[in-house]
Amino acid sequence: MEAFPAFFPLKDRRVVIAGEGEGAEAKARLLAGSPAQVDRIAGDAALTAEAYAGAVIAFVASPDASFCERAAQAARAAGAAVNVVDHPELSDFHTPGIIDRGQVIAAIGTGGAAPIVAALLRAELEGRIAPGLGRMAVLFGQLRRELVAAFPDLAQRRAFLRRALGGGAAQAADAGDMDEAQRQLRAEITGGVASVGRIWLIETPAERDLLSLRAARVLAEADSLVLGRSVEDDIAVLARRDAPRRDLATVETAWLAAEAAAGRQTAVVGPKAAMGEMTARLDEIGAPYVRLAPGA
Repeated sequence: MEAFPAFFPLKDRRVVIAGEGEGAEAKARLLAGSPAQVDRIAGDAALTAEAYAGAVIAFVASPDASFCERAAQAARAAGAAVNVVDHPELSDFHTPGIIDRGQVIAAIGTGGAAPIVAALLRAELEGRIAPGLGRMAVLFGQLRRELVAAFPDLAQRRAFLRRALGGGAAQAADAGDMDEAQRQLRAEITGGVASVGRIWLIETPAERDLLSLRAARVLAEADSLVLGRSVEDDIAVLARRDAPRRDLATVETAWLAAEAAAGRQTAVVGPKAAMGEMTARLDEIGAPYVRLAPGA
């Protein structure tokens, strides 16, 4: 990791955008609607340290390289962290590709080496992240005590929240109806909705890009991972890093069933023939599973 990702709290903080042109306008659009005090300065006014007093961040943008260098020095002298558009050598930090869902923010960076790559990845991920996810995060925070009381076991709570992100409360949050989202989530908590564990049987595709979005999400969320020996690293890397892993050739169906009974999600990944065999074995013991073929 050549650069450490970090987040600057913006509430009640001052941010300065120095300079003119499309780069400065892009930063202004980026910060529109943020809780920060955003000030725009240009010309000679941007070349004195006093102009940046109290600022935690300063963005500098101009086609004039000399202006960028002098403005960056002034902002840095005032104690601000500086980003100079298109000049990574003058910057204290690099602006990542950002996916903004309110309380949920995803950032993709390339250390300033190839911003277009970060932009392409951001565009690819935008469609996978629901618009109401940030609102659900706020709602989970508001009802945290109730959630912990109802589901004191972390795995059970994680499973419940996973289901909630795909249920009626999330749909209401996507629509902007937070009263309904809270009503639905609280009803599920109060009703003691059991978090049902599940075994996911994922057939490996011929190419990684044929893996469905649903399968990719299962891998990212699974509590445990069972891998066939032929599973490529570029698929396994989609799983949680802290998820324990087992070998498909040696895993016992009784263990898989026990994980499901405990409310945990297990992703089993392997070729079609192996998934067919596992399906038969799980049917024999009546364990709950979902089989995902490529594209499903």
